[in-house]
Amino acid sequence: MIKLVDVHKSYTKDKETIKGVSFEVKKGEIFGLLGPNGAGKTTLMQMIATLMKPTSGQVIIDGLTADKDILEIHKRIGFLTNEIKLDPMSTPNNLFNFFAELYDIPENELKDRRDESFARFGISPFADKRINELSTGMKQKISIAISLIHNPPIIIFDEPTNGLDILTSKQVTDYLKELKEQGHAILLSTHIFSVAEELCDDIAILVDGKIVAQGSVEELVRQSGTETFEKAFFKIYVENHKE
Repeated sequence: MIKLVDVHKSYTKDKETIKGVSFEVKKGEIFGLLGPNGAGKTTLMQMIATLMKPTSGQVIIDGLTADKDILEIHKRIGFLTNEIKLDPMSTPNNLFNFFAELYDIPENELKDRRDESFARFGISPFADKRINELSTGMKQKISIAISLIHNPPIIIFDEPTNGLDILTSKQVTDYLKELKEQGHAILLSTHIFSVAEELCDDIAILVDGKIVAQGSVEELVRQSGTETFEKAFFKIYVENHKE
C-alpha cells in the first residue's frame, strides 16, 4: 500500500539527505524505519505523507501519486509527526469536531467515533480542557485520535512513543497492534529497539540516508552474526556509517 522506488532527496546540490531508498509496506503489516537521529527518517515520512516532494524517484500510496492524486491520498493516510502542534487554546472536543468536518464525517457518526476514541485513550475527562493545560502524554493521545479520525487504511507514525511514560507508551503500542489486525498498513519510524522488536514485521535500518539492511528482527540478528537485535543494529551501523 506504500511503495518507494529509488527515492532521493537533496536540499542543496552538494547535500543529499535520502540516497536511493526503496521499500514496500503491505496491508496488515507494520514496517519499521530504525535509525539514529539525522538518518533521514522524518524526511522520508514527510515525503510519503506528501508534505515534501522527492528530488527523484517515486512515492506510491495505494496505487496513487501525489502529482496527480494528492487529495485522494490525504483521505487514505493518517500521519502523526513527532512534533506535537495542537492549538494550545483549543480543546480536545473542538479539535475533534474541526477535523471531523474537514474529513466530511457525517454528524450521525461523529459522536460515536469521538466517544470510542476518547474512551480508549482516557481523553474524556479532559475533553473540554485547553490543550495548554494538558500533559505531553495526553497531547500525544489526542494527536493520535485526530490523525486517525477518518479511519485511514494507511498509517504513518513518526516516533509515536517518543517522550511518553510507560503506561501511555503501552496504550499506543497496543492500539497499533489492533490496527494491524484490522488490516491497516502501518509505517512506523522509531529509534527505540524495544518498540521495533515488539511491533514490526519488517524493519529497514536507515544510516546516512540509505537503507543498509532490511528484514525481520530474527533475520537481522542472523545476518549480523550477533545475539540480540540491539547488538545487530550497532554492528550494522558501525559497518555502514561514514564520519
